[in-house]
Amino acid sequence: MASLAEKMAAGMDMSAFSKAEELKKRLWFTVMALIVFRLGTFIPLPGINAGVLAEMFNRQQGGILGMFNMFSGGALERMTIFALNIMPYISASIIIQLGQSVVPSLMALKKEGEAGHRKITHYTKILTVFITIIQGYGIAVGLESVSGANGASAVMISSTVFRFSTIVSLVGGTMFIVWLGDQITQRGVGNGSSLIITVGIIANIPNAMAQTFELSRAGELNWPTLFMLACMALALIYIIVFVERAQRKIIIQYPKRQMGMRMMAAESSHLPLKINPTGVIPPIFASSLLLLPITIANLSAENGPSWVQTLSQLLGHGQPLYLGLYAFLILFFTLFYTSVVFNPEDTAENLKKHGGFIAGIRPGKNTAEYLDYVITRLTMVAAIYLICLCILPEILIAKVGIPFVLGGTTLLIVVQVTMDFVTQVQSHLIAYQYEGLLKKAALVKKKNR
Repeated sequence: MASLAEKMAAGMDMSAFSKAEELKKRLWFTVMALIVFRLGTFIPLPGINAGVLAEMFNRQQGGILGMFNMFSGGALERMTIFALNIMPYISASIIIQLGQSVVPSLMALKKEGEAGHRKITHYTKILTVFITIIQGYGIAVGLESVSGANGASAVMISSTVFRFSTIVSLVGGTMFIVWLGDQITQRGVGNGSSLIITVGIIANIPNAMAQTFELSRAGELNWPTLFMLACMALALIYIIVFVERAQRKIIIQYPKRQMGMRMMAAESSHLPLKINPTGVIPPIFASSLLLLPITIANLSAENGPSWVQTLSQLLGHGQPLYLGLYAFLILFFTLFYTSVVFNPEDTAENLKKHGGFIAGIRPGKNTAEYLDYVITRLTMVAAIYLICLCILPEILIAKVGIPFVLGGTTLLIVVQVTMDFVTQVQSHLIAYQYEGLLKKAALVKKKNR
């Protein structure tokens, strides 16, 4: 009976999808926008010597540059106009959100509703331009110091022209991606920024699988290890799905109350708190903040001073300093972002206004303290889960030498964004079915009249 019901529900969804023209338009717009993004990852910066650049990336294939190249969908390796992807915008969002906690003017804007949100978004985009200029200048200077085995430079034009063109190209490419992400969010399906990062990761999967099998064929990776890595990837996917769907339900009681002339009976509901309320935000934020210093250090390491070479080695993939910074930033952003998305005082006040209370807890301040107690412990569990998920596979990847796309961070992003995308598609289908029922009810009323 259960399987029959599931088949009927699936059939209903398929019939609803075939009639949901608005959803089809949104899906097509999303697909076309992502195709435009992928095409942009093949437009190179002017003055780049592609051969020297490819040689440099081959030498550092297992380094941290490979990880950020994966986030950009290969654009960093090809040094295209989309080389920085959407990371500068994420960095700007981090700074603005941190500023909302300490700058009074930004705190006031946060409370102004939609108008304040538009102003904050505007400030974030302005800050994105400045961050991209700084990162673009750093990349240009770093590329000027890169040379191939035969002594050829990675830059084929004059220094001044190359720096100017690189900054302009990267600023234009980054702001175009930001605009494209906004268009996907408004006119497509899913979160545009997350989908752009996810598509970049998915685009590297075939190449990563080919590299892994090539390592196995060359004898550098034996079949038992390959089988263990496949099992680890499947186990990580299962854990991610399990934890991301897990909830801590707090029972809310509502006493008898009178609404107009009617007496409402006592009832109970629940307040769902996700085990990981931050989703993929902490790993993405942590990766974004590590991008600039690591990229510049790696690009400047070959012909730079000794301290830059030492820093590049310390920030190498799988090195203790890199892992420590990555874990600390994940912990920080998990705690910080949870405080942004969930306010115990506001939740307790809303429950009090609607007459709800937690059994054994007094409304108001005591309820806020209890909710803060629960969310703090859930946040610590989420932080440990994210750190283990992102750090432990990175250590194995650094030791074995397989591509980054099989790591915990990438699996978390792909699985989480895919789940959110499917949820939004289902929400559109449910909304379409609800509208259809309302139209049918209106037609029945007209016929009865």
